[in-house]
Amino acid sequence: MIQLKNASKSYMQGAREVHALRNVSLNIGKGEFLSVMGASGSGKSTLLNLIGGLDQPSGGEIFMDGKPLHGISDDELTLIRRRRVGFIFQFFNLLPVLTAAENVSLPLLLEGTPFSQIQPKAVDLLKKMGLEERVDHRPEQLSGGEMQRVAIARALVTNPAVLLADEPTGNLDSHTSEEIFMLLKSLHEQGQTIVMVTHDPRAAAYGSRIVTLKDGAISEDITTGGLEA
Repeated sequence: MIQLKNASKSYMQGAREVHALRNVSLNIGKGEFLSVMGASGSGKSTLLNLIGGLDQPSGGEIFMDGKPLHGISDDELTLIRRRRVGFIFQFFNLLPVLTAAENVSLPLLLEGTPFSQIQPKAVDLLKKMGLEERVDHRPEQLSGGEMQRVAIARALVTNPAVLLADEPTGNLDSHTSEEIFMLLKSLHEQGQTIVMVTHDPRAAAYGSRIVTLKDGAISEDITTGGLEA
């Protein structure tokens, strides 16, 4: 479903060229739960940004469902991000003035769909996240775990081809983190494709496959059974 062919990313840091990703070739199958590990600066977030169309490679090729993500316009990338990719961030990125249901609806509101049409789906997703009592609450009224569940519901509202999670529990305590990982595992078992960046081996173990990056290149690629939800 997602294919990288010799994908590279470099940028200038003053007069020095930094190679964030070096000739990475990787195939990610539909329905796979891929964990990406590595030390700080290994290229994890760069890889996620390229897969999600947040950035373009300096070299190589990237495809989603056979369609290129490289060498296309910013407008085309924006549409792909909105319609094909769901993002989960470490710091939730919820809008404080919106309710949980409104935050979940935001990607479709940006497409011009009226809230009245989206609301039933948003409420249903929040119920599936165990947040049926929090539909009309704003972020300040929610715990960290609840905010991340809202963020996951928001990522799912467009029925994305792939869910990208960047250190999704980095801002949560260990108990709440386990709950979020079990939720992601459950989504994977329902057929959702997930790519998760993490530095935590325990978190990575929930994936069905673990890729480790070192100095911008793949140093290890192993298939696992994944921890049970």
